[in-house]
Order: sequence, then C-alpha cells, then structure tokens
Amino acid sequence: MRAIGVAAGLAVIAWTLVARARGRASRGELVATVAGGAALAVMSGWPGLLGPVRDLFGVDRTLTAVLLAGVVVLGVVVWEQRRRLRSLEGRFGDLVRGVALRELADRLADPHEEPVVAVVIPAYNEEEAIGGVLKELPAELCGHRVEPIVVVDGGTDLTEAVVRRAGHLVATHPVNRGQGDALRTGFALALRRGAEIVMTMDADGQHRPDEMERLVAPITAGEADYVQGSRFLGSYDDAGGARDAGIRLFTKVVNLLGARGITDCTNGFRAVRAASLAQLRLTEDRFSAPEILLEAARAGLRMREVPVHIRSRSHGESKKPRRLGYPVGYLAACVRVWLR
Repeated sequence: MRAIGVAAGLAVIAWTLVARARGRASRGELVATVAGGAALAVMSGWPGLLGPVRDLFGVDRTLTAVLLAGVVVLGVVVWEQRRRLRSLEGRFGDLVRGVALRELADRLADPHEEPVVAVVIPAYNEEEAIGGVLKELPAELCGHRVEPIVVVDGGTDLTEAVVRRAGHLVATHPVNRGQGDALRTGFALALRRGAEIVMTMDADGQHRPDEMERLVAPITAGEADYVQGSRFLGSYDDAGGARDAGIRLFTKVVNLLGARGITDCTNGFRAVRAASLAQLRLTEDRFSAPEILLEAARAGLRMREVPVHIRSRSHGESKKPRRLGYPVGYLAACVRVWLR
C-alpha cells in the first residue's frame, strides 16, 4: 500500500507538470496539485517524517496522517471549487458583454479608415461628470481622430442618455460587472472599430484631457507600446494620507510580481497600441489595473510612464470598495494574475 501511495503521488505530480507544459494548467493549479501529490507520496513512503508533526499535536501517527491527508484533499477541493466559480463568473461576464456588443452591431460593421485613438471610458452613475469629460476631449491627437467609447456598467442614472445626447458611442451593461469588464467591452468595441491606439480614462473628471497627447506621442513615435500616466512623476490634488501609502505599497507588489519600474500602479490614465492590447489576456472583472500592467510586462510590451496631474473628482463619490474591500481585492487580483 505504501508503494501504491508513493506511485499515486508521483503520478499526480507528473500529470500536472505535463499539463502545465501544454498550457492546460495555471501556475496556481500547478502549485496546489504538486503540493498535494508530494504530501501523499511523503505520507505513504516515509511516514517517519511526520514524527515532528505528531509530537507537536500529541496524536498517534495514524491519526496525524489521516488529518494531514484530509487537509490536503480539502485544500484541493476548495481550490477546484473556487476555480469553477471563477469560470462561471467569467462566462456570465462574457454574456453581459455580448449583449452590450450585440446592441451596437450596426456601428461595428463600419470600421474607420483613418487612424483613430479610441478613448474607452467606463462609467457607473456618472451623469453629473461625464458630460464635462466628453466636452474637454480633443478632436485630434498626433494626427489621429479621437473617438470616445463610453461603457455604462449597469448604472441606474442618466449617464447613457447624456452620452447619447452628446452624439458619442455608448455601450450598456444590463448589470454592474465592475471596471475590468467595462474596459473589456470598450476594448472589444475599439478593436472592432479599427482603432490604432486605445486609451482609457475615468468618467469622474480626475484625468485631464489636455494631457492625453503625453500618453499618445511615444506610441505614434514608435518609442513605446504601452504608456501610463503617473501621479508620482507629476502631481495630484488628493496627495497624502492612507491612500498615498497604499498606492505606493501596491506599486511595490506589482513590480515585485513582474512589472518593470512602475511608480503608479492604480492609475487608469493609459494608452496602448491596439495590436499590443489584443495580445493581453484580461479576465479580471473589477480590479483590472494590476492585471493590465502584469499582462503588458508578461507580453514584453515596451512600457513607459509619463507625468500627469490627477484632479479631485468633479462630482459624486468614488465607486471603489470601502474600507478593506479595495486593498484585499487588489492584492487578490495581483496573486491571481501571477498564478496563471
């Protein structure tokens, strides 16, 4: 029986390594499964190694082995159930985005012939601010026509009506999915419309349209594929306090996990070459900022930061989760992306 246990554990490890090599297992699945297989092999072949654990808890060897095996099995089950839940959430998000895109099928059939910078603006209940943001947008950037694409993410106010009255393209999610899914809908629209460069900015007036050229120019000059604004290279009105410290901490985490010399990891004021954007694997529904950065670094994009000024919100309140919801969610997204 001991030999069978060792063989089973090694077989699990070998199967997982092959699956990972073929792209059928994520890094997280690899870690969890290899740990489980190694635990099974050790418990079966070398039970004496469990002595310190047995002595620590004051239980006999058999019970210790059973408990450890149970913990391993439970961990694998929890991991698998969480993976399935994420898969279902992703499919639901695909459905919501598909509905929004289908409603704009007539607009998608007429891609641009001239070079275009698509400006994707996710919006959730921003009817008071979005009109001012759209009015400030320039008509042209570095020889490219500017086309705003507003994605109303399940809002309950008149944001969609304000955008339509202004004559701009607007997609609407029937339910709130989060900024990440709203951006993905906007990215799909931008790519289908034939944009050469895709920008993102907030709907609350914090990003200055007169600074957009700083982000676009390095791409049109062939010097970068991804350009992001940095409040720490520039300035921002709400500097200081816990938020400031949190952004700096998150930035260190993102750089540790794979980004390269980023100074402002939560800034949504960015520009990406459309061909490069299409290479990124984006799945996060809410905390998209670390995913975009880590995916851009993983894809080998030429990344650059430029100084920008982040203003205070012109209207309303932040839609970010309150208290510990934001830092916990952000760090969890970092880990999920790294574990792929």
